[in-house]
Amino acid sequence: MEAVLFITITLLLLVLLKYTSYKRKKSNRSPPGPRGLPLIGNMHQFDSSNTHLYFYQLSLQYGPLVSLQLGSVRTLVVSSASIAKEVFKNHDLCFSSRPALVGTQKLSYKGLDLAFSPYSDYWRNMRKLCTNHLFSVKRSQSFYPIREDEVSRMVKTIRKRAAASADFNVVNMTKTVMTVASSIIFRTAFGKRYNDDDEDDVGYDNKMSRQIHWLLSETQASFASFFLKDYFPLVGCFIDTLCGSWTRLDKSFYGLDAFYQQLIDEHLHASTVSTQECSMLDILLQMKSDSSEFSFDHIKAILMDFIVAASDTSAAAVVWAMTLLVKNPPQMKKVQQEVRDITGKKGFVDENDTQNLAYLKAVVKEAMRLHPPAPLLVRDAAKNCVVSGIEIEANTRVYVNTYTIGRDPEFWENPEVFLPERFMNSSIDIKGHDYELLPFGAGRRMCPGMSMGMAMTELVLANLLYSFNWEVPPGEKTADIDMATLPGLTAHKKNHLCLVPRIGY
Repeated sequence: MEAVLFITITLLLLVLLKYTSYKRKKSNRSPPGPRGLPLIGNMHQFDSSNTHLYFYQLSLQYGPLVSLQLGSVRTLVVSSASIAKEVFKNHDLCFSSRPALVGTQKLSYKGLDLAFSPYSDYWRNMRKLCTNHLFSVKRSQSFYPIREDEVSRMVKTIRKRAAASADFNVVNMTKTVMTVASSIIFRTAFGKRYNDDDEDDVGYDNKMSRQIHWLLSETQASFASFFLKDYFPLVGCFIDTLCGSWTRLDKSFYGLDAFYQQLIDEHLHASTVSTQECSMLDILLQMKSDSSEFSFDHIKAILMDFIVAASDTSAAAVVWAMTLLVKNPPQMKKVQQEVRDITGKKGFVDENDTQNLAYLKAVVKEAMRLHPPAPLLVRDAAKNCVVSGIEIEANTRVYVNTYTIGRDPEFWENPEVFLPERFMNSSIDIKGHDYELLPFGAGRRMCPGMSMGMAMTELVLANLLYSFNWEVPPGEKTADIDMATLPGLTAHKKNHLCLVPRIGY
């Protein structure tokens, strides 16, 4: 079987080679980049597991604009704030479309969502609807009781563990933060908790929570899956089929689709809908009733964006911030002092308090500079344009590497050092106007859920720092905490962050 597959692939590649000219005429103004091979270009050098780190290494060798040929896809990697400004401001319309990749198109119901839909009249109309009804600042503020309630439950759970014997008081921060983030998003999306009872379900270890965690991990895995069709459209589909990639993707998609449908059906058939909190799903169902063109697939696609993007990125941001603070005790002490001075003896940091926590906000910005939750912003060029004096052809794929931009010594002094003080009394913000810091992107395709994501990130982090003093487990050192990342659209910490909480306030 393996021999047949090898011969088949070889013949297909030879046919493709006959009808595809790899030799491209490069002008003297072409960006530098590693030398490729006929037909496959730089695919043999491409690291799809941690792409942002691979691109970072390329930028150190070739500069802020790197040219690659990934199969049939012309690719540029942008690694400086000045060039990112050209892409997102000067040529924003040209770079407003996202690539139609196999995994993202499947999970987004062929681009019915916001994140992966191509730039079109449909996307503009959907963006307007969702911005007005789902992701406005007013709507985000309306969900603050949910955020505060779930964070309060998290603090109560950790307190129980902190008061337990030494054998049981190590807290897996990665799981804890992911749980509270996903529970906030679940209640916001569907108007109910993981459990409908009032018991304090420590760790939320129940069937629904496990399903939510499965949904997040399965979606991330599907997004990170490698498909040859994305780089070799003529033969990639056939090879992906032989390798079983399509079967795995279909299995994931239908599992996720059934889960979304289950939650929608439960919501529609709830006997006492009035007892549920107003949710995103209520709004989406109303949008469906108002428009015959708005289907259940539209609802599922947007829910996918909301559940995955909001919970995943917020959880990653909190975990990275906690990791950096534990490794930098002076900054940990300083931010805890601020949170406790502002909050006083109330016992809980509410969202009004977070507005006055200048240093905590600086900590979040600094964590996002060093470890942006979404390190790669991907666009496709809709037409020919000139960036940094270089002509970019239509259909070129452009990766803006915010991970590298956050380490650019041209803009950041001591860029590898965790130093929240750099943002104190600084005008640099995360709203897409300062191109040296782009955790939520910029331009037309900037993340519409920024206000909701930041509110959740700051509230969770503030309460973790207010209520507890954090230590590494006995026998370990802060230097032992590694900074490796998992593959995927969201850059999660690879190895879980496990810490010991000591009740501090």
